[in-house]
Amino acid sequence: MAQEIVMSAAGLKAMQEELEYLKTVRRKELAEEIKEARSHGDLSENSEYDEAKNTQGLVENRITELEQLLKNVRVIDESELSVDSVSVGTHVTIQMEGDEPEEYDLVGRTEADPLNGKISDESPVGHALLGKAVGEEADVLLPSGHTVVYKVLAITHSKN
Repeated sequence: MAQEIVMSAAGLKAMQEELEYLKTVRRKELAEEIKEARSHGDLSENSEYDEAKNTQGLVENRITELEQLLKNVRVIDESELSVDSVSVGTHVTIQMEGDEPEEYDLVGRTEADPLNGKISDESPVGHALLGKAVGEEADVLLPSGHTVVYKVLAITHSKN
């Protein structure tokens, strides 16, 4: 059985829009690129043709991937989200002793974007924070083998 994918309604919409774009717009663009490249003659030495075919393969793989992900999506019902403990869909403020507080939205793996403050529930920090309440500490085992401790300072509904 495939793993359930947890995401926000906005994340689902973005994924559906990407799939629609790839199927309706990008496929047609690539078909035109391939048709144009074929018109240049000998396909055995036609780099434009090879590039277009490779891109077509990547696009088809992404379409398949998105279709599979969408079959296993569970959208978070934000009206039922509790801010009593950290869960997917919450915004959390945490602090490691001696450091400045950090803020993150906890999201499903397909929406993760650490550079923009969105961490996955499957990441070391996200996983360690799940279920923690304000004032509790989370021991985070880093890939390096070291453990760091974060204290949960605040939990609110996600800003997204």
